[in-house]
Amino acid sequence: MKIDLKLTQIIIIVILFIFTFSNVAMAQTITGDPLPSWNEGTNKQTIINFVENVTDPENPNYVAPELRIATFDNDGTLWAEKPMYFQAAFSLSRIRELAPKFPEWKDKQPFKAVLENDQDYLANITVNELLEIAMVTHAGMSQKEFEQEAKEFLDTAKHPRFNQLYKQVIYQPMLELLTYLQNKQFKTYICSGGGLDFIRLFSEEAYDIAPENVIGSNIFKTYEIVSNHSQFIRQPQLIEPINDKAGKPVNIERFIGKKPMLAVGNSDGDIEMMQYTVIEHQPSLALLLHHDDEIREYRYTKGTEKALELAKEYNWKVISMKQDFKQVFSFTSE
Repeated sequence: MKIDLKLTQIIIIVILFIFTFSNVAMAQTITGDPLPSWNEGTNKQTIINFVENVTDPENPNYVAPELRIATFDNDGTLWAEKPMYFQAAFSLSRIRELAPKFPEWKDKQPFKAVLENDQDYLANITVNELLEIAMVTHAGMSQKEFEQEAKEFLDTAKHPRFNQLYKQVIYQPMLELLTYLQNKQFKTYICSGGGLDFIRLFSEEAYDIAPENVIGSNIFKTYEIVSNHSQFIRQPQLIEPINDKAGKPVNIERFIGKKPMLAVGNSDGDIEMMQYTVIEHQPSLALLLHHDDEIREYRYTKGTEKALELAKEYNWKVISMKQDFKQVFSFTSE
């Protein structure tokens, strides 16, 4: 068979061109801005420098992939927490349904606030009160029944201000940070004071974090087989410690068994997790999200006062939503 040398040369040139172009495109993707919704500044550069250093085998601060652990709080860190915790919103209708069976609720907080629609009280509900509501309103039912109720809420309920599904009121810059870390072989975990079972229902869809990588507060369950069907029944008792404040490091050690090298939070409930991350542990980085943008989200410091003070002592990076976030949500919130 006669071979056309000129045609062969053309084919080789085309193949080389495609190969070179593909490598350039790949290099542009790799070297592109990993955090496009963050404004340029010290905090953004600190994050990028940290991640690039610990993932560069030639860097003295290099850390092997199996030790690249990052923990994120959820409420107020990955998604909004105002005007009230989203899980509390989920439980409110259930309280009203059950109220006739519990007349004492009309004089007992936080149930009194729910029944009277006391928005000022509910806006400042504590993690412990949230868990009490979740425990009382969803105990006695099967895990499957709970999941069906929660999924219906997450698929239909909308935020009262932004008119978006609650599961869409997520901070775009934090999603980018999660993706950046995941692409750099970090193992990303949620470490929240909120209910474990509730967060697991949307963590994979929302954050690309598998259910087994969620650490949260939880209640006891019993295991039963009924009519040849296995099920878990939710019991009115919390498993200690609650995953808040000093409970966070305890549960991180219990469920991960390794110290995080990056921790992200937004409140006094995250102090111990961030201390645990940075004390006697280098390289490490802790980020504290500060809600100071009343135009695009909310402005508040209540419940974060101590964390803001300790940030100076421990060199935690305070992320200003107003200054550091070019965009807050995937939708326009202004």
